[in-house]
Amino acid sequence: MLSSFGYVGILAIVALLFPIGAIITFLLANYLLKLRRPNPAKLTTYECGMDPIGDSWIRFNTRYYLFALLFVVFDVEAVLLYPWAVAYRRLGLYAFVEMAIFIGILLIGYLYAWNKKALEWK
Repeated sequence: MLSSFGYVGILAIVALLFPIGAIITFLLANYLLKLRRPNPAKLTTYECGMDPIGDSWIRFNTRYYLFALLFVVFDVEAVLLYPWAVAYRRLGLYAFVEMAIFIGILLIGYLYAWNKKALEWK
């Protein structure tokens, strides 16, 4: 009879062997199923059935990334505020102070971005 730690050891071995087996299976399937007949038509960039025009490497304005990052930050803020608002009465003053600090840090970041004129689109 195995002790309690024996079961943990067996589960640890399975936990290590399962991903290794999955990786080996993936690599073997990738090697066996890959097509080995390249031609120029297969190597072109696919653009919705149209022949590609121009270079595929274009530069994006960094403002797109900044707006996307700000959207994610404030979206996550809304996700974190909702459960706090639902359970506000049970959490008490400590949770209120904690959320005020959280909103204050986000407000400081927002004011910094506003001051650096990062939100203006020229």
